[in-house]
Amino acid sequence: MTFSDYYFLQIIEIKYKFDTIASNNITQGYFLNLLNLFTRNSTTKQQATKSEAPAHWIKCKSCQSLMYYKEVENQNYVCPKCGYHLRIGVKERLLLLTDKGTFVEFDSNLKPIDPLKFVDKISYAKRIEDGIVKTGRNSSVVSGECQINGVNAQLVIFDFAFMGGSLGSVEGEKIVRAVNRAIEKREGLIILSASGGARMQESTYSLMQMSKTSAALAKLAKHKLPYISILTDPTMGGVSASFATLGDIIIAEPGALIGFAGQRVIKQTIGSDLPDGFQRAEFLLEKGSIDMVVNRNELKNTLSDLLTLLKA
Repeated sequence: MTFSDYYFLQIIEIKYKFDTIASNNITQGYFLNLLNLFTRNSTTKQQATKSEAPAHWIKCKSCQSLMYYKEVENQNYVCPKCGYHLRIGVKERLLLLTDKGTFVEFDSNLKPIDPLKFVDKISYAKRIEDGIVKTGRNSSVVSGECQINGVNAQLVIFDFAFMGGSLGSVEGEKIVRAVNRAIEKREGLIILSASGGARMQESTYSLMQMSKTSAALAKLAKHKLPYISILTDPTMGGVSASFATLGDIIIAEPGALIGFAGQRVIKQTIGSDLPDGFQRAEFLLEKGSIDMVVNRNELKNTLSDLLTLLKA
């Protein structure tokens, strides 16, 4: 019981005593006015729930600094204290990378189906519906064409908020269609990955997308068109084992988690501790698995420069 609730109950008890012993109308009227003064706010104003309350402050997961959200937003969700890159959604990615008003989405009507009638804790069909309600999209991939500093390109972005950005049949089809558009229009292709891997609810249908997308990218290479892969936090599983690591140029955001299996599984398999920074972008750059680690605020200019250079 809060202090205000206790106060309210005390006032109700006093009112009851006044009603039983008081015969003076003036006294009762005075008390009722006093009661209304105490209870007016409690009956007309409800306290905001946690989900409704504005998140004015953001805590950095790396340096634990508490920052005003506008400060972080103005830095494209990069911690101004330590440079940690917070996860962002598709909307923020589009604002960050594309020229204003140039992005045109394709294939937004494609929606996953449930051919296996898969059920774990909840059904796959319910998970799809939950993802649609949560993100407003039919799949974990947004694909389309845009301009990046005036350079035309085909762009594919994974949305981690939709079932962890997992790769299913619809996502694979969208990537292949983006490749075909790039070939038709003689444009470069950019895929920005943020995924937990292949979608287990689609079983072999999902695994087939790894070879399907890889074959499409081989066709793009035959036409001598550039493919730039951007790895963000996290890029794991079947996505990292297929198209995400097949780019002509592979770029990662600082600190991004990139790998196939999880660290716990690897540690148990090999029976020894893992090196510091294992599966992080900087570790992979040091070992030669990726080409560049680029700060989010410099990514747009880097992409336009690379597209211009590779298409020349």
